[in-house]
Amino acid sequence: MIGHERIHVAECESTQLLLKPDAPEGTIATTDHQTAGRGRLGRRWVEPPGSSLLLSVLLRPPDASRPQELSLVAAVATAQAVEAATALPAQIKWPNDVLLAGTKVAGILAELRAGAVVLGIGVNVNQTEAQLPLDTRTAAGSLRTATGRQHDREQLLRDLLGRLAAAYEGWREQGLAAVHAELAARDLLRGKSVVAGGKAGRAAGIDTSGRLMLETDSGATVVESGEILLEP
Repeated sequence: MIGHERIHVAECESTQLLLKPDAPEGTIATTDHQTAGRGRLGRRWVEPPGSSLLLSVLLRPPDASRPQELSLVAAVATAQAVEAATALPAQIKWPNDVLLAGTKVAGILAELRAGAVVLGIGVNVNQTEAQLPLDTRTAAGSLRTATGRQHDREQLLRDLLGRLAAAYEGWREQGLAAVHAELAARDLLRGKSVVAGGKAGRAAGIDTSGRLMLETDSGATVVESGEILLEP
């Protein structure tokens, strides 16, 4: 069960570094502040102490699975938890961001380690407008800036872990098909003109292997990973 064992420290470089590959599956690591938090492509994740939910989970997916899909599995669970906490609709920006009221409130980072996956989840919870970074590709937000009130981080954690556990078990049995309807319903990019993985086109959804489907001038294609730019 995810969260049955928990490591918590007041401060660390990154919760990703607190979980060893031999830890029991489902072990989580949390902190109140990261001094070297990071997202995809090595970008920094900056947050005032005590303002965010900062979480890493160790998982051991089946050998025949596609572990890269776990970023989207976690994005679905995170979006659901954010919606439950705020009563607002959340969107998922492929491959790993969760948006609320048009602003990025959460990001996912999945790292492979010796057959295990360390899944990092960061959620901006109680930052004020003044505490959010300005130099981001997607405007940053928090649950607080979206709702005008503070939120209980531990309550959000409990809800998120329950949703992640259910989504993960479904994924182990059915692959991404287990959460594909929830993912498609929150797909921010669908129908938009984008540049993805160096290819320009119109996003046509996310397939059941977690790839972005793209309609380009030269025909339909899929993008496994890469930087996403929304065209004006």
